[in-house]
Amino acid sequence: MCRDSIEKASGFEPVFAKCAARLKYSAGYFARYWNPCDPGASGKVPCTGWREGSARLIRFENVGMRYGAGPEVLRDISFELKPGSFHFLTGASGAGKSSLLRLMYLAHRPSRGLITILDEDIATLPRNRLPELRRKIGVVFQDFRLMSHLTCFENVALPLKINGAGSGVIKKYVSELLNWVGLADQANARPATLSGGQKQRAALARAVISRPKLLVADEPTGNVDDALAVRLLFLFEELNRQGTTVLIATHNESLIRRFRHPVLHLEDGQLVPSPLRPIVPLRDRAPPPPESRRFSDPIYPDAPEEGGRHG
Repeated sequence: MCRDSIEKASGFEPVFAKCAARLKYSAGYFARYWNPCDPGASGKVPCTGWREGSARLIRFENVGMRYGAGPEVLRDISFELKPGSFHFLTGASGAGKSSLLRLMYLAHRPSRGLITILDEDIATLPRNRLPELRRKIGVVFQDFRLMSHLTCFENVALPLKINGAGSGVIKKYVSELLNWVGLADQANARPATLSGGQKQRAALARAVISRPKLLVADEPTGNVDDALAVRLLFLFEELNRQGTTVLIATHNESLIRRFRHPVLHLEDGQLVPSPLRPIVPLRDRAPPPPESRRFSDPIYPDAPEEGGRHG
């Protein structure tokens, strides 16, 4: 069996590439079911008007941010992320990484400048439109933020329940995703009984269960050992391969060097060239060919091929 060869393979080398045709997970399978703009979708969230062919997923132009009346913690930030890109965000503690992520997942508005996310101008977007836009952004928090009174399964299922999914749909997709991140045997466990690595994988599963367009992660490998950090990065890369735009804030230089993606580096609230590798504008960087990427186990290996029935 193709899957057996993956499970027996040492490390996380690209054995998946040999089996991709037989264990293919169609990005459209899950995305179309939850795409509120799709005529057959079950979601009830109105469309935001973002187009799949948009040249930019996120754009920051001369952005500044401060908390209250304090000094600016971010100054003159300008960059853009294209759909399907993968970036690391680096910088010393206090450089502004978490503040930048807060702007990206709409927890804070900029003090000045222009932020465009999914073709929406955040500065002028009405407050009642923020929830629908946030549903297209997945967040993995450094402190996990799992609900202590809920089981692992219930934590991961929470976004689907908020979207109004039925119990059958929730059971199917949450079970598949927990299996993918290696937590099938912890489905009924509560967060207090999980290890740091298990909590991080549960937080990742919760963040991606609704197939977000953008996934941001704040130090997702900060509480795990090196081997598990590599495992987590392969999971992020597999999600990126399926079309999710990924931005990971991290201090782990070895991971940045191993997983060669562009770096955004912050110093004292400003973007500067990275000491590890220069910032590469997306328009000047051709994406790597699919066969050059390394993957973990496939997402939802038993899912039907694209074109099958959904829901």
